[in-house]
Amino acid sequence: MEIDFSPFWLTLRVSLITTPILMALCIPLAYWIVGTRSLFRFPVQALVNLPLALPPTVIGFYLLLLFSPGGFPGHFLKEYLHLTVAFSQTGLIIGSVVFSLPFMINPIVSGLESLPPSLSEEARMLGASKWQTLFHVLLPDIKPSLLAAAVLTFAHTVGEFGVALMIGGKIPGKTVMASMVVYDEVEALRFGAAHVYSAALCALSFTSLLVLFLINRKWYRSI
Repeated sequence: MEIDFSPFWLTLRVSLITTPILMALCIPLAYWIVGTRSLFRFPVQALVNLPLALPPTVIGFYLLLLFSPGGFPGHFLKEYLHLTVAFSQTGLIIGSVVFSLPFMINPIVSGLESLPPSLSEEARMLGASKWQTLFHVLLPDIKPSLLAAAVLTFAHTVGEFGVALMIGGKIPGKTVMASMVVYDEVEALRFGAAHVYSAALCALSFTSLLVLFLINRKWYRSI
C-alpha cells in the first residue's frame, strides 16, 4: 500500500496560512464587536457565524461563483493581477478563511467580553490609545482565548472537506487535501489506506487540542 504524503503537506500548509490570516482579521473585528454600540453589531455577528449554519458545499458553491472568471472579483483578479483563485491553492486558503471564521472570532469575542470594562477605562485615562489598550492591556489578559481560537481554527481547517472540494476542485497534486483522499479511498473500497489517512488526521487534531488544554492548564495555574 503506497501512501501519498502530498495531501498532508498541503493540508498543513493551508491550515498554517489560514490561522494567522484569521487571527489578524479577527482581533480588530472582535474588538469592534465588543466595544461598539452600533446596531450593525448584530448583523455582523450573524454574518461571521453564518458558516456554522450553512452546509460547507453551499459556501463553497458561492465562493466558486464569486471567484470564477465570470464573477467580478475573479475576473478582476485574473485580468489585472493575473491571479487565479478558483481551483487553486489560493482558493483553498480563501475558502478556509471564510469557513473557519467563527472558530477564530468567537473565542476572542468571549475573552474580550469577560474582561471588566474598567480595564480599558483605566488604560485610556493613563493616556493609552485605543489600539495600545487592545494590544498592550487587553490581549495579554486573554491569552487562553487567543490560543483556543488559533488551535480550533487550525484543527477545523485540517478537517475541512466541502468548501475545499468546491472551490479547490480536487486537482491531483495541486488542490487535493487529506480529507478528500479519505473520501476517495473509501469510495474505491480501499479501507486500509482510508484508515491510514483517517488515523493521521485524528492524531493531528488530537495533538492540537491536547496542546491547547495543557497550555491553558499551565496558564490558569500560574494565575
